[in-house]
Amino acid sequence: MNIEQYRDYCLSKKAVTEHFPFDEDTLVFKVLGKMFALASLKKWEEGNVFINLKCDPDYAVELRAAYDSIQPGYHMHKKQWNSVYIHNGDLSPKLITELIDHSYDMVVKKMTKKMRDQLL
Repeated sequence: MNIEQYRDYCLSKKAVTEHFPFDEDTLVFKVLGKMFALASLKKWEEGNVFINLKCDPDYAVELRAAYDSIQPGYHMHKKQWNSVYIHNGDLSPKLITELIDHSYDMVVKKMTKKMRDQLL
């Protein structure tokens, strides 16, 4: 997955917008104003390709045990966020999109019913 594929996939999800809230480097994707995915464009260009994704804490532990390319979230809450390193090829594109979907779903699940209804 390259940066354009990542961006296109995130933006294809309902009610997703992209932002640079922290600086000009960190691309953040939000669903109804709530962050679910982010990546450093500078690190991506340097070949340190990873995305931070929200994750169920128990599932995060399983993923980290199963894949060297999934680590506790860089500069994030380590229990609820993973850094998913996609440059070394041991994660399939299908798994990466499933992890993006899981992150999106985790954020939506925590929203109010009124907010979730906007996504129907």
